[in-house]
Amino acid sequence: MSITQFFTLLGGVGLFLYGMTIMSSGLQNAAGDKVRTILEHATSNKIFGIILGITVTILIQSSSATDMMVIGFVNSGLMNLGEAIAVIMGANIGTTITAQITAFDLTAFAPFLLFIGAIMYLFVKKPSTKYIGMIILGFGMLFVGVGLIKDAIKPLAASPEFARFLSTLSNPFLAVLFGLAFTALLQSSSSSTVIFQAFAVQGILEYKTAVFLVIGAAIGSVTPNLLAGLTANRNGKRTSILNLCFNLIRAGILVLIITIFPGILRLIQSLSPNDVGRQIANTHTIFAITAVILIAPFSKYIIALVEKLIPELPEEARMKEGKKLLYMNNSNSMMPSIVIRQAMLECERMGNMALENLQAAIDCFFLKDKEVKDMSKDKNKDFKKIDYQKEEARLAEQVRTTESIVDYLCHAITDQLIHIRPDDMSDADAFRASKLATIATNYERISDHAMNIIEYMDRLEEQKESFSKPARKDMKRLAEATVRSVEISIEIFSKENFTLLPEAERNENIVDDLHAELTDKHINRMMKGKCDPTAGIVFTDMSTDLERCADNALNISTALVVKRHKKYN
Repeated sequence: MSITQFFTLLGGVGLFLYGMTIMSSGLQNAAGDKVRTILEHATSNKIFGIILGITVTILIQSSSATDMMVIGFVNSGLMNLGEAIAVIMGANIGTTITAQITAFDLTAFAPFLLFIGAIMYLFVKKPSTKYIGMIILGFGMLFVGVGLIKDAIKPLAASPEFARFLSTLSNPFLAVLFGLAFTALLQSSSSSTVIFQAFAVQGILEYKTAVFLVIGAAIGSVTPNLLAGLTANRNGKRTSILNLCFNLIRAGILVLIITIFPGILRLIQSLSPNDVGRQIANTHTIFAITAVILIAPFSKYIIALVEKLIPELPEEARMKEGKKLLYMNNSNSMMPSIVIRQAMLECERMGNMALENLQAAIDCFFLKDKEVKDMSKDKNKDFKKIDYQKEEARLAEQVRTTESIVDYLCHAITDQLIHIRPDDMSDADAFRASKLATIATNYERISDHAMNIIEYMDRLEEQKESFSKPARKDMKRLAEATVRSVEISIEIFSKENFTLLPEAERNENIVDDLHAELTDKHINRMMKGKCDPTAGIVFTDMSTDLERCADNALNISTALVVKRHKKYN
């Protein structure tokens, strides 16, 4: 192969990859949020999940993109591993469509497609038309790239060195390994499969060798997902490992089938006897479908394996346990009065979580004060500092976990209350149902404010700024008074101890007065230049969050007694 032909080959591969990217981007833009909406409807039904995976991958022409979205959904808790593996299996089938398309020899029409796509993309302002232009343009680039690859590799058929290299790939293990490495380099199984197709069409690569290369390509395709999993949480990491495990098992099964039943390959070849490109495409599709059929019934064991490889942490168990209703399990078959009592128990549980979250956020924010105090008593300062860094990270993660649980409970409780039939409720029950929804919302807002406090701490650390000593002292006073307000609200609500209402109102007034006083003092410090800019903004925002927590607490305290005590109207 001459240097010109070598560069032509590289250019063909580059154009093909860019065409795939352009086409995929156009498809994703044209689909908009529909693709994500489709995936969000994944259920525990495996067949439905597999169909979703196939559909989405065909729509965006990228199994890696589908898998990335799945990792994102699992990472955010919108999808579990059982739903994820079904979509991943479907994506493995959907990605074979690219090879089916490129098996058609449309190289002669590629320049026309490039012209039409360029006109639509460059000269039409309508977004939907531009996206269609991107799809056509990418499609044209794809076939021009395939044409360049085919032209560049023709001389390789006469190259003794290349022939010797290909002879090593007659070993199935080496062929699978090469397919894996080549695809990991390109980060696209569709691209590597099409390149193997081109080699086979030119008579440089034997059909059987190409089959093993394609099997290896499926394993190599998980490389982008493994890289994405590095920055995801533990569930995101599990999803990327799940994808790898599925493809490793898939490869093992397919190699075993070919070894035991070699006639299967001859049967597939007989479907298109004079078209090796189509034979490879058909093998790719048939093997993907076969693997899914064989593995799908045992997917729970793959999930169990992954969960052993990345075991569940205590906070994950807490999240799993927390994100379910403990009392409102059979609300549809219960009397409204019983459902409302169950909702009160759920709200009480939610309230305790919100209080715990607020206290944890405050403890985390002021942890460095305790660190400084302890370090002054201990000579081993570095050891103490590491301990506090770990404790800070633990508390911050605890707040994030609890916030997610409280959000879930708020929506779950409200949904259950909404589904109570109004005709079946007495006036008292209807009143309580509406107020319980309000109480749940207020507890959820308290937890939101706790999450804000963690974000303020992160912002100060990023800017390497901090409150002055007077500011920290003032904020602690406000925080203690706010926590007391929330404690009183829980006492009043859980025990319906309305004798504490005057204390609740009095404590809320204390928080309001403190907020006003501290704001004035803060402004004076700012005027005298005794406060860092970022710290000044954080002080104002955090004091407002705490004051609003006290407001939410009073709303909870008075919610169930509005009709009994006119002064709270």
